Formats: sequence, structure tokens, C-alpha cells
Amino acid sequence: MLSIAENGGTYICMAPDVNQHHVINHISGEEMDENRNVLIESARIARGDIKSLNEIDSSEIDALVIPGGFGAAKNLTQWAFSGPEGTINSKVKALINQIHSEGKPLVALCMGPTVLAKAFEGNEISPTLTVGTVNEPSPYEIDAISEGMEQTGAVAEMKTVREISVDIENKIITAPCYMMEADIMEVRNNIKLAIDKLFEIL
Repeated sequence: MLSIAENGGTYICMAPDVNQHHVINHISGEEMDENRNVLIESARIARGDIKSLNEIDSSEIDALVIPGGFGAAKNLTQWAFSGPEGTINSKVKALINQIHSEGKPLVALCMGPTVLAKAFEGNEISPTLTVGTVNEPSPYEIDAISEGMEQTGAVAEMKTVREISVDIENKIITAPCYMMEADIMEVRNNIKLAIDKLFEIL
């Protein structure tokens, strides 16, 4: 959101109006016995300035940015539980494919590229995507996630937190961010690289 504003752009935050897969206590890492809604929880991050995915028309936006994180792997897709065999939210898939069909750019950060991989699975698009590199420390299994993306038909590219992947043909930009061992400034700079490239394409 900051990088978009720094480039002189405006943003619309959006989320699906569905229940979260589960609720986690992020202090203990334990699952909590309660239900929460993805849209309502997302509104906390967006400070209430958010729309339901049901209200979004692709004509309203010039590009789509997927921030990533565990929400992408648990609520936009089921990648966290089933890997590349998991499902994807049908409305998320439809919007991604509509944006692509209109020739508009897509940006996916952190775990977000797996959402794009699932969205394009089974069609003629073979996007080049990155979730990081096996050549530098990561808290996640970059090789397994990359192999999973390739199972869907994507091409996985190894990139550090100081780099981005740019698929010129498909107008797709991806960046590893917190998929790698990185501090907040490295993540911020990685996001800025991706969003700056987005505005260059726009």
C-alpha cells in the first residue's frame, strides 16, 4: 500500500467474504476454537477501507497485487494443507484470469505466487514465478514449493530477497519477501522493487 502510494497510485483493498479455514494464536502457534471471517479480519489491516471480492469489477482496477502470507495459502487457496493438489477460491481464480485476459499486470508477493500458479492451472498460460531461492537461508521449503508450482504448469525461478522475477509476456511480477530469511527493511525493499516495476509496466 505504501509503495503504491509512493508511486502516485491509489489502491482498493479486497478480500473474499468467507470464513477463515481456522484461527491461530500467533503467540503460541496453537489453533483457537473460534470462527472468523476473512473479509472482516482483512478490514483490520486495511483500516476498514475494503471491499468484498463480490463487489469488485475488473474495470475498476489497472492491476492486481496479491500480498501473500498464510492467508493466501489457507484462505485464497488450500496450498498450506494440500500443496499443488489443493483448491483455489473460485472468485479469486476468476478475477486473476479476467485481469490477465484484459492484458493488465499481476503482482504476487511472498506466498502469493502459489495463488497465481493455481489460478492458471489447466489453461495455456505458463507463468514464470518465484517464491525465493534454495541458495540462501529460508524458513520454508523453497524447493518443494517451487516444484509444486511447476506441477501446476508454472515455471519456477530462483530469486533472492534482493531480486524480483518479471514475466514480461504475461505481465507478472513476483517477489520472495518473507519467504526468505529477511529483516523488515529487506522485505520493504523487495516489495518496492516489485511495485516500482509494476508502475514501469503501467
